[in-house]
Amino acid sequence: MPDASGYYAHPTAVLDEGCRIGAGCRIWHFCHVSAGAELGPGCSLGQNVFVAEGVTLGRNVKVQNNVSLYSGVTCADDVFIGPSAVFTNVLNPRAAVPRRGDGHYLPTRLAQGVSIGANSTIVCGVSLGEYALVGAGSVVTRDVAPYALVYGNPARHRGWLSTYGHPLRFGEDGRATCPESQEQYQLTDGLVSRISPG
Repeated sequence: MPDASGYYAHPTAVLDEGCRIGAGCRIWHFCHVSAGAELGPGCSLGQNVFVAEGVTLGRNVKVQNNVSLYSGVTCADDVFIGPSAVFTNVLNPRAAVPRRGDGHYLPTRLAQGVSIGANSTIVCGVSLGEYALVGAGSVVTRDVAPYALVYGNPARHRGWLSTYGHPLRFGEDGRATCPESQEQYQLTDGLVSRISPG
């Protein structure tokens, strides 16, 4: 399926001159990747995805159907964005007041392994830590800690998850083990870190 460029793009996809597409990417029906956007190796864009100028996706980022990634969004490796998730880039938009460009767009950063549930809204200017998970239909208005599970409107902290997506239950010593990978985690001062591989 990939052509000589090393990626596959459906014939209905629009790839503007000046965008950069990594090897092994798959770009499906009615997508639009703007000039200045960059997709790392192995990314997948579902149907009707828009990627604006300046957006950067790391390796193996999965963007499901009907998502628009506007300028200011940066995704690290292994990020998952569910169907119809919404990203903004201006906090106080007004049709009559021009608010375009670097002076107005606020950055939104998704660290490695972040998962965004379907129909969630991510308000610009926030950072989501490694392997955080946003439940479907949530509205994220503030930073999310690594390994945190958040959901609701506004999204609130509901628990902790392993890199494999399992709930972490911490003992009195502040340690937890992922039931699938056997990776160990430490909870210290309200933050979780992975302390050993499985």
